[in-house]
Amino acid sequence: MTQRERQILNWIEADPMISQQELAERAGITRSSVAVHISNLMKKGCIAGKGYIVTRSPYVTVVGGMNMDIGGWPSEELVAQDSNPGRVRMSPGGVGRNIAHNMSLMGLDVRLLTAFGDDVYAQKLAAVCGELGIDISQSPVIPGGHTSTYLFINDQQGDMQLAVSDMDIYRNLTPRVLAGRKQLLEGSQVVVIDTNLPAESIAWLADNCHVPIFADPVSTVKAEKLRPVLGKLHTLKPNRLEAELLSGVPITGTDSLHRAAQTLLETGLHRVFISLGADGVYAADQSGSVTLPAPKAEMVSTTGCGDSFMAALTWAYLQGSDLERSARAGLAASSLTMESAETIHPSMSEAELLRRMAL
Repeated sequence: MTQRERQILNWIEADPMISQQELAERAGITRSSVAVHISNLMKKGCIAGKGYIVTRSPYVTVVGGMNMDIGGWPSEELVAQDSNPGRVRMSPGGVGRNIAHNMSLMGLDVRLLTAFGDDVYAQKLAAVCGELGIDISQSPVIPGGHTSTYLFINDQQGDMQLAVSDMDIYRNLTPRVLAGRKQLLEGSQVVVIDTNLPAESIAWLADNCHVPIFADPVSTVKAEKLRPVLGKLHTLKPNRLEAELLSGVPITGTDSLHRAAQTLLETGLHRVFISLGADGVYAADQSGSVTLPAPKAEMVSTTGCGDSFMAALTWAYLQGSDLERSARAGLAASSLTMESAETIHPSMSEAELLRRMAL
């Protein structure tokens, strides 16, 4: 399903009686183009019969963070406590949103459950999701709330020197709010979470969501929220430091890496993919383990590599891939992301993922 088809299908699901002319006006395309998209959706089995009777296609729900990222880059050497000439840019970000964005480019039908503030940043982020066909219809808008914002300043080499994150809005993603979206969650093939959620909300999801849960620890500080629920998760994607923290095993070599993974699996966790950075990935499940080197790639930026890795793990799971093929998909996605200065590589797609996996 194309991004435009997903967008049109989302509008039809929200209003089955919507006309083709209204769809055309929303999408900014001609009515005849809408008719072609609807015809394609009917051929794919997403719409059955007259009156836009929608048949639900398999989808994934991401529950987590979405930020407006604001970054500053000085033209010359950064001078503290002074105004520095340079560039300031805004872009959509957040672990959950980045994962959903990559999934959408991979061809998955994605729902994003996050929290929006009542401000202009929310409008901009919602518009981006709409363009990608990411369904945000069940994400609450908090009256008077401030959309999650990440403000950072880099030096002239591009290394981050200072950052402020305003993510208090995620306190509103309470167990009660999630319980009101239980039908959405239970209808998913996979639920992907990040640890920007409150600890009690992660616990609620682990206890009440009966579909596979894939978890991204985000950071060593936030990873602690996953410790009580490890045995209720399906897939965990930590880096080396996060794996050490959650397993209690210092990772100093191959043997300790194996012990850390086994300790995590003994909780009842189904699979773990430990990112080793430039050394690749160590993946393990209840039947065995595999270590894969990182593919050759021209490193431009590592920002967003973990997010694309998680998106590819979900894509591979829905393809019925085994442990090794899933790990290869994650590495393929992260290597592509590494080659872009942008958090999301614009060339990310299912076809590109398959091409890189075959190399």
